[in-house]
Amino acid sequence: MAKHHLFTPKSIERIAEANSVVVIGLGRFGGALALELAAAGTEVLGIDADEDIVQSFNGRLTHVVRADSTKEEALRQLSVHEFDSAVVGIGSDLEASILTTSALLRFKKPTIWAKAVSEAHGQILEQLGVEHVVRPEQDMGRRVAHLVRGAMLDYVEFEDGFAMVKTRPPREAQGQPLGTTGIRAKHHVTVVAVKRQSGEWDYATPQTILNPEDEIIVAGATAAAERFATLL
Repeated sequence: MAKHHLFTPKSIERIAEANSVVVIGLGRFGGALALELAAAGTEVLGIDADEDIVQSFNGRLTHVVRADSTKEEALRQLSVHEFDSAVVGIGSDLEASILTTSALLRFKKPTIWAKAVSEAHGQILEQLGVEHVVRPEQDMGRRVAHLVRGAMLDYVEFEDGFAMVKTRPPREAQGQPLGTTGIRAKHHVTVVAVKRQSGEWDYATPQTILNPEDEIIVAGATAAAERFATLL
């Protein structure tokens, strides 16, 4: 098998000292995440067990290497224990996902994010002690369902039943300062930002006056935010 010359031990140590992320498993989820991080200026070490996948990311990430991530010693040799954050994007091989995550948990660093492909997989990761379990298919399905069901332009739900919704201002919120509309008291949501037509996003204030063509971001309890987005 061909040897890689995509990194050196010294270069791995240097990236580990910076604001850096290691992404283990460069499939659809892990690969897209790694490229997005790299595009934002984050130094990324990509690890995958597949030679072809590793070659496909050569030159697109800060470093990329083929390695068996289920082996703690292999991760140590790559200085993974010195990185700020680690993302386990392995989904199809549950054993590899669990063994890799277990190895990472034995390190004091990094902060771990792990992908779960099922509810049972997610429960196992949580029981192992993973603080950030990501369920991309489930989360995306829930988000799209909210968008299809209502008049929302975009939707992000957080834990504990809190959401932020992008929508258009209803008639009752138009043409007068937000501070005089009573929206928070009546609908239990807060307008936090506004985007004018052909403009940029800006913070909303009590003096902000909304127009029909504006886009707004509303924050509040999930049910309240959804109801507000259906107002005309």
